[in-house]
Amino acid sequence: MELDLVWERFLEQLNHSETGLSAYKKEVTGIPFLYVSLLASTIGREQAEHTIKVCAAQSIKGKRLSLLMEYVREDSHLLVYRFRFLVPQEKMFCCGNLCPDCIRFKHSRY
Repeated sequence: MELDLVWERFLEQLNHSETGLSAYKKEVTGIPFLYVSLLASTIGREQAEHTIKVCAAQSIKGKRLSLLMEYVREDSHLLVYRFRFLVPQEKMFCCGNLCPDCIRFKHSRY
C-alpha cells in the first residue's frame, strides 16, 4: 500500500471539490500537516472539516487505513491540521519467527 498515492488522490479530490478549498501537505519534523485555504468566504470551519473528512474517506475506501485529524490553528482564511493516514498495528502475515500473536493462530470468523 503506497501512502504517497493515497495522499495524492486525497489532495486532488480536495482541491477539485466544489466547496472552493485549496490544500497542500507540508511535513515538519516528520509529522504531516494539512494546510487548507478557504477561497470562498462563505465556507466555515465546520463545512471545511466535513469536506476534508469526506475526501479522506473516499481516498482510503477499500484500504485498511484510518484517519487522524487534529485541529492546530487558524490564520484568517488558512486552517492547519495535524493529519495522518494510519496503518493498522496488527500483523497481516506470518514472519516465521513463531510469535505468540501470530496471524496463523487467529480463528477465522467465517
